[in-house]
Amino acid sequence: MISGRWIRGIDLVMRRFAALFTVLDETTKTNAKVAALADYFREAPPADAAWAIYFLSGRRLKRLVPNPLLRQWAAESAGLPVWLFEESYSAVGDLAETMSLIVPPGDAIDNRPLAEWIENRLVVLANMDTEQQRAAIQKIWRQCSGAERFVVMKLVTGAFRVGVSAGLVVRGLSSATGIVADVITHRLMGDWKPSPDFYLKVIDPDDQDAVTSRPYPFCLAHPIDATAGPSSLGEPTDFLVEWKWDGIRGQVIRRSGETFIWSRGEELMEARWPEIEAAASRLPDGVVLDGEILGYSSSGAVLPFAELQRRINRKTVGKKLLSEVPVVFQAFDLLEYRGEDIRHLSILQRRQRLEEVVDSAKHPSLVVTEIHTGKTWDDLAAIRDQSRQQCSEGLMIKRRDSSYSVGRTRGVWWKWKIDPMTIDAVLIYAQAGHGKRASLYTDYTFAVWDGDELVPVAKAYSGLNDAEIRIVDAFIKQNTRERFGPVRSVKPELVMEIAFEGMQESSRHKSGIAVRFPRILRIRSDKRAEDADKLDDIRSMLRSRT
Repeated sequence: MISGRWIRGIDLVMRRFAALFTVLDETTKTNAKVAALADYFREAPPADAAWAIYFLSGRRLKRLVPNPLLRQWAAESAGLPVWLFEESYSAVGDLAETMSLIVPPGDAIDNRPLAEWIENRLVVLANMDTEQQRAAIQKIWRQCSGAERFVVMKLVTGAFRVGVSAGLVVRGLSSATGIVADVITHRLMGDWKPSPDFYLKVIDPDDQDAVTSRPYPFCLAHPIDATAGPSSLGEPTDFLVEWKWDGIRGQVIRRSGETFIWSRGEELMEARWPEIEAAASRLPDGVVLDGEILGYSSSGAVLPFAELQRRINRKTVGKKLLSEVPVVFQAFDLLEYRGEDIRHLSILQRRQRLEEVVDSAKHPSLVVTEIHTGKTWDDLAAIRDQSRQQCSEGLMIKRRDSSYSVGRTRGVWWKWKIDPMTIDAVLIYAQAGHGKRASLYTDYTFAVWDGDELVPVAKAYSGLNDAEIRIVDAFIKQNTRERFGPVRSVKPELVMEIAFEGMQESSRHKSGIAVRFPRILRIRSDKRAEDADKLDDIRSMLRSRT
């Protein structure tokens, strides 16, 4: 295994980032990853460190050059016919890796810093015509080793991923700089551009900073152990219990007379929720609410997520949609009060201030989520059983004396979700995976019976272990009927149990049904294809849930 310490000995700064990528990709040990990150940040100039944080924390460049052109130019550079390159790509399963393996090694290494590579060589590709892009890409290939080329092509294709979480990046930065991890996490929230100045602010030892629009890191919940149940946590009276809403988690910020609405994915949602913005304008300055954006009917009932989805990703919302799918912000926590960070207070103390703040706004699009009471867990289980009728995913269980933590801290918040809906469906199509699973069929399409016809109802690619994947892969290869590019149709013989969180009618699907978050529970080797569920049964299930 490569040690993170060797990164320091690499003089070429682009190579240093590629070497960091290799270390992070090759080890599964958390401490080794943190050490490699810390070593990198100790040595990297501020501009390079800013871009490294940008990519390692999950942000990406948009695709700079169309993939078909890259495949064509790579085949030309390697002296291969396009069909042979395509076969190689199909076998490898990753375009950047295929190019790094097939294109001949470079003969002149470009030793400029990572930031200059990004800003002066890669980002500018998007503004070039095709011939200019071709010349620039081929020059890049000549000036990169295989490892560097792999990383650079990942950046160019917009597919850069590495096996670290944002939390590990923060730990590495904290180890390198001595800045408290929670402070770094807060500074990395929101919309920011990688620059030397930004990086220097991230590692500034003065932790009294504040940015008007910046959200706080979200507190996340652990799932209740299905076997032990909530009784393993203690007495129900030790907890606040709320609905676990199926909406868009977000923070509403009111500072300096301005309103900012952030999603949990750190997206600033401007002009998308005018009702909530109108409500927030009535809040006092120095307030940050945590809660859920939900569709709301005129009768005060929460709408299914499928209705809310009609408003997601719309830059502007017309009067008709505003009328059909009005929204509210169901607030369940208060993180900042009168300009002061109050996350260290207990949830009971925060809740008292939350009710005061929301009541002061007096706006129908801003409400406080309901608290449920029960003397026993059985009492609360009875409330949980009503979740689907409330368009909820179950219950949230929060320790009464808990502060607001950063990330998923055990023992603070728990989610007690309802059991998923399930169907038995027949495998009809399969496609190979990517990366390490490129040689295995891991992406599946399932169907149910509509009369004598099988109609597609769900796609799923998670839920099976490695041994089960190999069994299904062998079945697919032995029972292929037709090929459609990368997709194979297979004999409709293999039945699996599919779980999903919800369903709705959909005119875009042949079955007329769309399911939410499908995944595989198990292979039903005890069932034949004709025993799979019928579409009429699923429609009945949908009617009973709405």
